[in-house]
Amino acid sequence: MSKYKRVLLKLSGESLMGDDSYGINTQIINSYAKQINETAEHGVEIGIVIGGGNIFRGLSGVSKGFDRVKGDQMGMLATVINSIALQSAIEVQGGKAKVFTATKMEPVGELYSKAKVLDAFKQGYISIIAGGTGNPFFTTDTASALRGVEIEADVLLKGTRVDGVYTADPEKDKTATKFDTITFKEAYEKRLKIMDLTAFTMCSENNLPIVVFDMNTPGNLKKLILGEKIGTLVKN
Repeated sequence: MSKYKRVLLKLSGESLMGDDSYGINTQIINSYAKQINETAEHGVEIGIVIGGGNIFRGLSGVSKGFDRVKGDQMGMLATVINSIALQSAIEVQGGKAKVFTATKMEPVGELYSKAKVLDAFKQGYISIIAGGTGNPFFTTDTASALRGVEIEADVLLKGTRVDGVYTADPEKDKTATKFDTITFKEAYEKRLKIMDLTAFTMCSENNLPIVVFDMNTPGNLKKLILGEKIGTLVKN
């Protein structure tokens, strides 16, 4: 039996690069697709939001002379590219996935609405929600929190390269220790960078718990869904 009935999975664009310096690493995206399909086979309804940092990040565009709004729009389009790639990888491996976009982009994907996503779940589709919130100045972290609350997910799963939340960046500080569970309040007071503050506040205020886990270890997503203690749970 799965622990969760409906989840919102947040994937970072950077993680799709793998060991590459840019773009989408085929091995990584196929591994993600396999994990997602295996989890969906347990009857879990899965919504997915992917970042676009492997292709273009709005804030980095500003430093190169782009207008912030234009930069963020380019970043939103990068998330659509990643979403289509993940949809294709899921389908090639026998799964069913639909792409929904925050702004009109047919035939690339259907315009997002909660009703459409819930209907897709009933039909057995994995729902990939692309284009961020559709507005500049909001990150894909915030988009994932917003969509998670909207579709009434049981939990927001933040898939990263790190196996949880630590007292400091474990890739930089070898003395960093991992939290198994932490409250939103404690994480805020300790200034732990789990998600941006807007996303974090939205999850806290709407009682949507977050699990931060290592998505790059094959099998972790299914283990988490089935109730194993994977990663770090952040809750009220």
